[in-house]
Amino acid sequence: MVLRPGSSEKTMTYKLKYHSDVKKTDLPKIDAKNRNMIKKAIEERLARQPEIYGKPLQRTLKGYWKLRVGDYRIIFKVAGNSVLIFGIIHRKEVYMLIEKRLEA
Repeated sequence: MVLRPGSSEKTMTYKLKYHSDVKKTDLPKIDAKNRNMIKKAIEERLARQPEIYGKPLQRTLKGYWKLRVGDYRIIFKVAGNSVLIFGIIHRKEVYMLIEKRLEA
């Protein structure tokens, strides 16, 4: 069964887990307006239907997903009933920084 955005079907709620650098490094760089948009997207999209709203990444980031929120990209992975958020980074630098973060 495939759930569509806006579907009235009852959906599973995923547990959100953040990489330590998200709160320490990523969020302080984001202005309040964008931070609120990102928070809303995480709560309404990632926590409910990450595979529907996200887009799978390829090549070296295969197995990871991205969610576009304005000029920012949320890089995450779905593991069982959890969504692991590895980065919330501006689109200009996201892929360079996220690969370094995942290697560590």
